[in-house]
Parts: sequence; structure tokens; C-alpha cells
Amino acid sequence: MHINRIHRREFITLLGGAAAAPALLWSGPAQAQQAGRMRRVGVLVGLAENDPEAKVRFEAFRQGFERLGWFEGRNVHFDFRYAPAGAHVQAIAQELVRRQPEVILAQGTPISAALKQETRNIPVVFVGNVDPVGSGFVASLARPGGNLTGFMSLEGSITGKWMGMLKEIAPNLVRAALVSNPKTIPFHYVFTAGEAAAASLGVELVPGRVENAADIERFVESFARAPNGGLILPPDTTTVVNRELIIALAARYRLPAVYAFRVHVAAGGLMSYGADFADLFWLAASYVDRILRGDKPADLPVQLPVKYQTVLNLKTAKALGLTVPQTLLVQATQVIE
Repeated sequence: MHINRIHRREFITLLGGAAAAPALLWSGPAQAQQAGRMRRVGVLVGLAENDPEAKVRFEAFRQGFERLGWFEGRNVHFDFRYAPAGAHVQAIAQELVRRQPEVILAQGTPISAALKQETRNIPVVFVGNVDPVGSGFVASLARPGGNLTGFMSLEGSITGKWMGMLKEIAPNLVRAALVSNPKTIPFHYVFTAGEAAAASLGVELVPGRVENAADIERFVESFARAPNGGLILPPDTTTVVNRELIIALAARYRLPAVYAFRVHVAAGGLMSYGADFADLFWLAASYVDRILRGDKPADLPVQLPVKYQTVLNLKTAKALGLTVPQTLLVQATQVIE
């Protein structure tokens, strides 16, 4: 399998180019932090410790943090915790809060919910939440008002984008299943956002509420019994953790699928469109930095993604008997052949 060159702007961001971050995120040039004082940052993510995607995301955060003068073991200590797909998240959040870090970096909706329940004092910078206002994490995007703030993974209109991509690559599509875990993503928010787009494209949007691997297998098998269907996988730790199963099922039942994350396409999925999560973690470093320097999360606005990726897997398209239209090819930031 050969991966074509990534666009120059993508490559610059992966190297940690400062140009990719909005000016308002930066608190100043990198400089030595208060000599002799070790600061403590908690990190709680919804993936397994050995998941390569978890390593990619935190490495991006680390690079962003080092640019601001923070170095692990020198002036900052990280306390890592993992709750794959939200497993045992409340107990893990409680234990992390007991350790009293100065700020917590949190990935995903269930983790944010658990931390909000455990503390109103420790600042939390979340990454990848879908609907922080509707979930009750912040009063508004502009003025969060509490101890949580951070970076969203999408806006509602993105569901229509996924629907359109499926219809482009599979013109005969008449049914699309939105597959995710209502316990790890605001399912209603994402589903409702896609209904108008589905109607305009003549596609029936089918809810696929799943909580584990067995649910996923049962649902996809049942859905695939009717022809001309496709799958939509929004950003959800449950479907990231079970990505190999989902990709295998899509191949078995010859279902075109669009994912929120590049990692699915790299593993053999058909195509993805979504926020660059490594970029979100890189940007989150600036908020953790600002809080350690004295800023309050209540005053730091929640931000939408500034960088999206479109990734296509031509080998998978060929195996499914699909021709990738030129309109999708020209949008691609990466093509896997």
C-alpha cells in the first residue's frame, strides 16, 4: 500500500508549525517556566494505552506544549489515565481528581461528563466534544462560565457532508446508517443534524445505536440485508476502539462507509472527512499553558476545528466495485492506493 504525499500545509502542521494555530491561542513566546517548580497535568483519554491513535494524539499535544516551554520531567509531570470507549470512566475520573492535578486534559464526551461530576474546581480542557452546550458542560461557546472549556470535533452541518460523500461515491444509495454509541456521543444532536441533508438527497437516515462490538456486528448484519445502503461513523471512541471490526463488516457486506477519522481509512476503510484530531490536541496545549499561567477556563471560548482532512482509500473503493469521482479526489488531503 502506497500513501501519496500529504499537502504541504498538512506536513507543516504535523511538524508543529505555529502558522496553523489561531493567534488568540498563543499566550506568548516559549520561555523557561518557574524554575524549580514541577507543575502537574492530568490526562484522561477514551482510548486504550497501547492504541497507536492515542500515542499520535498525545505526541501532538506534547509538541505543542514543548513549543510553549513545558518539558516532561523538567517542569511538568503528566498523570495518564485511560478509559477505552468510556469503560469505568467515573471511577477513573474520581481517582484522577483525588490526585489534584492543576489542570486536566480530557478527550471525549463521557470523560468530560465524568470529570464535571467529580470536580468544579480543577480546570478541564476537553478535546473532541460534539455538543458541549447541549451536554451541559459550558454555558455558551463564547463564555463557558465554569471549569470546562476546550475544542469541539465537529459542527452539526458535517453530517450532511458525510451524507453527500456517500451519495457521490455510491449514486444508488437510498439508506445510510448513522452508527455510534449514545453513551459516548450526543447521538440525537448528530442524527438530527443529518436528517435534512438525507431528505434532500433522497436517502433514508437510519439510527444505529450501538454500545459494544456485539451490538455493532448485529446491527450491521441486519442493516445489510436490504440493498443500496451505506454507513456513517461520526467521531466516537466506541467505533474507534472497534475500528477493525467495523472495517471488516463493511468489506464483508460491501457497504460504502464514511468515517470521521483518518485512522479508519489507514486501516482499510473507504473514506473519511473530519477534524484533524492531532491538530486539536496540538492546539489544546495552548489552553493548558494559559491555565497554568493563571487564565480561567470560564474565560476561554470553546473552539471549533480549524483543520479538516479528507482521506480516500482507492484500494478499498476498487474492492467494493466503486469508482471514486473526480469531485472527491480533488478534495482529498490524502489518497491511499
